[in-house]
Amino acid sequence: MNLKKIFLSFFAGALALSLAACNGDEKAQKEEVSEEQVNVEEIQAKLAEQQVDKNDIVAVVNDEEINGEQYNAVLMSIQTQMQQSGQDPSSEEAAEQIKDQTLDTLVNQTLLLQQAKIEEIKASQDEIEEEYKAFVQQFGDEKTLIEALKQENMDTENLKEQISESIIFRKYQEQVTPIEEVSDETVKEYYEQIAAQTEDGEQELPPLEELSENIKQIIQQEEQQKKLSAHLETLKEDAKIELKI
Repeated sequence: MNLKKIFLSFFAGALALSLAACNGDEKAQKEEVSEEQVNVEEIQAKLAEQQVDKNDIVAVVNDEEINGEQYNAVLMSIQTQMQQSGQDPSSEEAAEQIKDQTLDTLVNQTLLLQQAKIEEIKASQDEIEEEYKAFVQQFGDEKTLIEALKQENMDTENLKEQISESIIFRKYQEQVTPIEEVSDETVKEYYEQIAAQTEDGEQELPPLEELSENIKQIIQQEEQQKKLSAHLETLKEDAKIELKI
């Protein structure tokens, strides 16, 4: 559950989409807006209504304030994930679900980063620069990245701060939930469960040998998730958490 890295990946994608939209404005003005485009605009308007003022305080975790700008960034990421999974994030029911999930994500993220700071987990300059270069490559060159950042009222320093937090978050997660070896017997049992669920389906399940490594990764991720959830519950017992919205 690398929440910070998920956000950073979404952030880069959102900037790329913004650039593409800017380049296509002139052409769009010359074309007739279709009914489908109108529907998309209506959905986007409803999604925008779920956002809050960037200066609003949405939560306080151990005296650390979480503002609307942070909230909106995670909110948009969750909205996108729902759309990609075929769900409608614009309904009233979904809006409430997204709000709860966004606040929960931010609180969890803040608690983990606070604890990582207490344990003096840090990101080296080399680690930050390596991931920064990956962003530059994603945008083609540094100039394009800088222009995209400006559109979001950000600069390279802001981005590197977020990259640093992402690295710290990942290191702390690896410390709290180290990856453990999965036995061949466990993999076989997992495979047999999948086989039993799909035996009536039209698609034939590939042999165990082909899926073994993937199954191991799935099991490891599930175990990490359980451990991280348990760790968060422990942190919350001693934390002072106040939700403002």
